Amino acid sequence: MNEVTVLLPVSAFLALAIGVAIVLRRAGRIVARTREIEGFRSAMRDLTTRIDQSLEGAGGRIDAVRRGQLGADTIGPTIEAATDAVTRYTDEARGLKGPSVAAEIRDAIVEDLERAERALGMVGHGAAILAQVRRRGRELEAQTSIKRGYLNLIHAREAIVRHAAAVEELELPPLDAPPPKPPPKPPRKPAKGTLPAQQPRS
Repeated sequence: MNEVTVLLPVSAFLALAIGVAIVLRRAGRIVARTREIEGFRSAMRDLTTRIDQSLEGAGGRIDAVRRGQLGADTIGPTIEAATDAVTRYTDEARGLKGPSVAAEIRDAIVEDLERAERALGMVGHGAAILAQVRRRGRELEAQTSIKRGYLNLIHAREAIVRHAAAVEELELPPLDAPPPKPPPKPPRKPAKGTLPAQQPRS
């Protein structure tokens, strides 16, 4: 009887200690996850602010060239500086660490930065033609290239602003939620030169 009397409080203490340890461990995981997403939000907020400022400045000067307010031969340094900045922003975005639910937004920002870089290249191509050639056909090609590049740059900038807003609204799933399923793999294309198998005739 004495042994039972002693073991009961010991068992109760052990059960309580285990319960407290589980609660503390769960709370620690919640704190760590919260810090992770807040750190991702802060880093992304800083990055997207710098991206927007760079694209806004470049877009303003490109628009002035598009409208004929600036000479095409003056836009080269702007294109070079903006392209260098976008390349650095792309590398920085790829390196951002965050929760798994943030990966899709991070990848989308990388894609739109790459689109912005291609748009700047298109503008640079058109400006180079416009600065050197005065033939009517080539001039139309140059103006079209500048216009398309400008519009693509604006669309990329607007998309990045939307991604930045999505980061602020990002919510972590519950701790006991199952991990998201990976997207299905696209069907494999048949190798070139091969024909699809013929169905047997009935």
